[in-house]
Amino acid sequence: MLLKEIYKPVEKQLIQIEDLLRNSLETSRRRSILKINNYMLISPGKRLRPALVALSNKAVSASNAPDREKQLIKIATSVELIHMASLIHDDVIDHANLRHNKPTINAKFGEDISIALGDYLYSIAFQLVSRCGSIDILDCISSAAKEMCEGELIQVCERDNISLLKKRYILIIKKKTATLFAASCEAGAIASGCPEKTRLSLRKYGLNFGIAFQIVDDCLDLIGKDIELGKLAGADFKMGELTLPVLNLLSCSRDKKKVMSLLGQQNKYAFQEIRKRFIDSPAFLKTREDAGSYLSRSKKCLAGLEESCFKQSLSFLADYMASQIIYNS
Repeated sequence: MLLKEIYKPVEKQLIQIEDLLRNSLETSRRRSILKINNYMLISPGKRLRPALVALSNKAVSASNAPDREKQLIKIATSVELIHMASLIHDDVIDHANLRHNKPTINAKFGEDISIALGDYLYSIAFQLVSRCGSIDILDCISSAAKEMCEGELIQVCERDNISLLKKRYILIIKKKTATLFAASCEAGAIASGCPEKTRLSLRKYGLNFGIAFQIVDDCLDLIGKDIELGKLAGADFKMGELTLPVLNLLSCSRDKKKVMSLLGQQNKYAFQEIRKRFIDSPAFLKTREDAGSYLSRSKKCLAGLEESCFKQSLSFLADYMASQIIYNS
């Protein structure tokens, strides 16, 4: 099932979110800033987080009062801006040159502009959140931003740590990636005025979905093709970051010393060898099962919601994510 089909119930909201996103980036009178912002918008991502805000909101309140609907659009736009800012800063940290099959901001405009642009997007995001008029929503999204930054710091500090434990890896991706998915779902629920129990269930859905998302992303970084990923495969490997696929490979391997030696080399040959060993070993299936386990948990969190096309789309999103770990030789 295509994302476009899954997003269909909130198609109207996503158009409004896209409009506000573009409008928020067109307020500057500086041509140089507008040029960078326009370049950034050439290749939009999947817009998963805004979709989760809208779907979570509508799953518990299909029709909102006009002021709540405006609040929803602002929340969804803000989380996408935060996501965009984090990617720009990530590309600087990882020295990445390609994203969405085009040069990254740092590759095209330089690291100085990338850092300033990321900060600029964060400021626009929190300006939008502040205009929602809800302390609960502000606390939810600002807490997520703090957790994301902390997760990134931990990940950088853990580079080249061959003894990294799976538990530590999950902590990192929970903070760095899953927390914004969780906040997207929770903030959308808060804007609906639903009971706290429902709001927390949607948060758990987002958290588990986000953990699975990062596991899938890390797996694709190892087995995917550049053109399909929209970026160069093996970025994590080259930066010395041990992801779950590699941890599972170490766990399954009979020749751990050889795998550890390859991990220490961080060159093209070593990456191809690690890739081959991963695909040919039980580690590949184990990683798929790990992602599947978190996706199953996310779907269980939807059990208390009334049946609707919005709830169905949240479930379909989990299925969509599970379908992404496919190896095409």
